[in-house]
Amino acid sequence: MVDLAVCVGGLALANPVMPASGTFAEGLEQVVRLERLGAFVTKTITSELRAGNPTPRVAETAGGMLNSIGIPSKGVPAFLEHTLPFWRRWKVPLVVSISAPTAQGFAELAAALDLPGVAAIEANISCPNIEADGHAFAMDPAATLDVVRRLRDATRLPLWAKLTPNTGAIAAIARAAEEGGADAVVVANTVLGMAVDTETFRPRLGNVMGGLSGPAIKPIVLRMVHQCHKAVSIPVIGCGGIATPEDAVEYMLAGASAVQVGTATFLQPTAMTDIIDGLDAWCRRRGIACIADLTGAMRGDDDVLLAGAAS
Repeated sequence: MVDLAVCVGGLALANPVMPASGTFAEGLEQVVRLERLGAFVTKTITSELRAGNPTPRVAETAGGMLNSIGIPSKGVPAFLEHTLPFWRRWKVPLVVSISAPTAQGFAELAAALDLPGVAAIEANISCPNIEADGHAFAMDPAATLDVVRRLRDATRLPLWAKLTPNTGAIAAIARAAEEGGADAVVVANTVLGMAVDTETFRPRLGNVMGGLSGPAIKPIVLRMVHQCHKAVSIPVIGCGGIATPEDAVEYMLAGASAVQVGTATFLQPTAMTDIIDGLDAWCRRRGIACIADLTGAMRGDDDVLLAGAAS
């Protein structure tokens, strides 16, 4: 029997598969056995009410999808009244994704959500920091250190920092998150991109630019997961283009302790449970008794960091 259990950033999970924030909502319980997932990760919430970005918000591209949703949010009261009670129906650990425009705002939101039924906080620090001219917190090690320290002081819950791939210093950012007190890093959010409609000459997204997700970004994020695994001692959660069991295995071999699945769920609602079943079958075929042994088990690395990993 294969042991699919993993320990990630302060949480014991039945298996390493969970949704990426923003790709998982209540309707999935009609088609997916939710109790089989390693964890639940909510859509990102904010303290303030947010309408989100102008439409169109999604555009399909070769090998992926562009989105510019803009984190629409009904705020904390609606989360406490409706969302939290819904997810409490299952025994699966609930990870709440949060976003704020300031470091103090992150801390205050984390403190407000330090509640029974919330297993961990995922801080989406790849969002804009209005105190740094709109640059994402996770673009700068100092800003990352500051916001994570404030978050750590504000909550007793396990704290995961979600990083942006739109930086040339991913390892330095991960180290700053670890120094600030993060229990894990999620690598990574979407890659900034855009598309233009050649018939109308207009951008295909209402906000012009958006985040690219799906198979197209997997080699980029896989490299970043490897760099972060080499740079920090806390767990790394891989997120980017995972659609098959083999994708998940690649991420784990590169250094991920767990994975998040996003775009694939839009194409196939049962993608996450299909991957869990596939991981079990893959481990059986290879004679692997414990899936956690795959983390960082890539051969031929010789402990040499990829270019830029030490930056």
